Amino acid sequence: MINNNKKVSDLIAIFLKEKKIKHVFGIIGSANSHIFDSIERLNYTKIIYMHHEQSLTMAMQTYYRTTKKIGVALVTAGGASANAITGVISAWADSIPGLIISGQENLRFVKKYKKNKMRMWGIQGFDSVKMVKDVTKYSNRLNDPKKIFYELDTCFYESLNSRPGPVWLDIPIDIQGSYIKNYKSLKRFKGKNKFKQIDKNLKNKIKKIILSSKRPVIWLGNGVKISNCAGLAHKFISKLNLPFFLSWSAIDVFDSTHKLNFGRPGVYGNRASNIILQNSDLIISLGTRLSIPMMGYVEKEFARNAKIIYVDIDKTEYSKFENKKKFLFYNDDAKNFLTFLLKELKFKKYQKKNNWLKYCKKTLNNFPHLEFPTHDDKKNYLNSYKFIHNLSSYLKKDSCIVTDMGTALLSGHQKIILKKNQRIMTSTGLGEMGYGLPGAIGASFGLNKKEVICLNCDGGIMMNLQELQTIDEYKLPIKIFVFNNDGYLMIKHTQKNLFKGNYVGVNKKTNISCPNLMKLSSTFNMSYYSIKNQLDFQNKIKKILNEKKPVICEVIMDPEQYFHPKLGTHLSKEGKIISPPLEDLSPIISRNKLKKAMLIPLHKKSKEI
Repeated sequence: MINNNKKVSDLIAIFLKEKKIKHVFGIIGSANSHIFDSIERLNYTKIIYMHHEQSLTMAMQTYYRTTKKIGVALVTAGGASANAITGVISAWADSIPGLIISGQENLRFVKKYKKNKMRMWGIQGFDSVKMVKDVTKYSNRLNDPKKIFYELDTCFYESLNSRPGPVWLDIPIDIQGSYIKNYKSLKRFKGKNKFKQIDKNLKNKIKKIILSSKRPVIWLGNGVKISNCAGLAHKFISKLNLPFFLSWSAIDVFDSTHKLNFGRPGVYGNRASNIILQNSDLIISLGTRLSIPMMGYVEKEFARNAKIIYVDIDKTEYSKFENKKKFLFYNDDAKNFLTFLLKELKFKKYQKKNNWLKYCKKTLNNFPHLEFPTHDDKKNYLNSYKFIHNLSSYLKKDSCIVTDMGTALLSGHQKIILKKNQRIMTSTGLGEMGYGLPGAIGASFGLNKKEVICLNCDGGIMMNLQELQTIDEYKLPIKIFVFNNDGYLMIKHTQKNLFKGNYVGVNKKTNISCPNLMKLSSTFNMSYYSIKNQLDFQNKIKKILNEKKPVICEVIMDPEQYFHPKLGTHLSKEGKIISPPLEDLSPIISRNKLKKAMLIPLHKKSKEI
């Protein structure tokens, strides 16, 4: 006779199997021990044991990105729940689904202590649900064992639908161990995704604007990936013969060498991309929130002569813009918008307008993405941009790259050349140091323990260094490239600009030191390599990438290397500090050369430099 009596924790394990979740990331504690026991006993979902809760909620993100199955993190009460919050905010910022199941103190303590408004519950508990309310799509505490399936269903629905994001379910330890009779009869939740019908007049207006524009561009973002419409985007671009850009979170949606791909604009953008963007008369922003790093610091200087069709599933993102007249807001997801355009636009009529495309190609030829001498190796050091550019040609056809922040993020996303089926992922919203190692681990498990390239820095890797042991424990073939620039390079530049180079807490001289990576690699049973120059690169790169075991490769670069091109500040002829518009990146080019590249007049600030 089949026993239908199950613990709540057993039902969590059954639910994960029902959703075909093969991996979850967890750290066990006294307040979530029932859950771990039940998952191990059912033996369908494998728990990946890591060494910091922050890492769990970072790994769950890249697991989702590689599998399209929701990532799950299991944490216990108290400090463990607090540790997990950084990765939750990161997932919230980048619209990445994820389910965090936290253990909690016994329900009687929760009720008693919450009623009396006490700071701590039981031994080490606190109100984690309240803590994460503003950075999750849904957060709740399970007080009734019979609602376990209903709550888990709700979590999955909320996390994956509309604009995705993380959800949090807190379960007291006694609730986890509660038995339920006839669990198959428990109430379930079924949600329906509802989209407001777009006004026909708005659709007609959009069609008219697109067809009448002379210098249009489309800017594709993470929403294209979230709504699984990369195929539609390819079809639309092909039919319209339209120049396009990619946001950093979407640079793997198209081949980097696609003939209509004109790069990645922004504060740390490609020069040609920024010039083309600023000279456009129409920007179709599709699934990208147009953040400050994309638009620049002064909204009114962004694409001064352009109308912007802004497509976003989240109304709150549209609310941040100051000049609403410049924007035409289409509140829907990227897939629905592309479906509408493909159905209703007359493409043959549009393709005749090719003078704009010729201008875009000419601009790209005049300002190639790899700039010289800006990106040359200097002082016997490797330049990180050139290194990434050269590394691209050695990547495998299905390579997955995960980056940390700083040099790894900037050089990686500015200069990497991606081919079809190659992927890159990072934290672009929160931009937290320490993302690289746990992100690489999550991606590797999502790809059935395949190789992942992890681009890291000597400062960033220290934030989650403990996860090298996780890589060793599971024998993950992760290749870790660590840019050695003696600490925190971006902050050095900030201190140069603001405090005349008075360094504080950024390098070995100011008491920020990093370990000997050769010794470290031996400790964690990894192969070690060092690349100091181009000859080293040529002699070692194939061997590194052909290693079957984990690798740490130290890339020695100039500890003072600048990040160029970027939107910087300059002195005017009168000695005033000027922040130029987006087309006028540093290092500043001659005013005459910039003027020749522009179809619209130079901005007043550019004239004053």
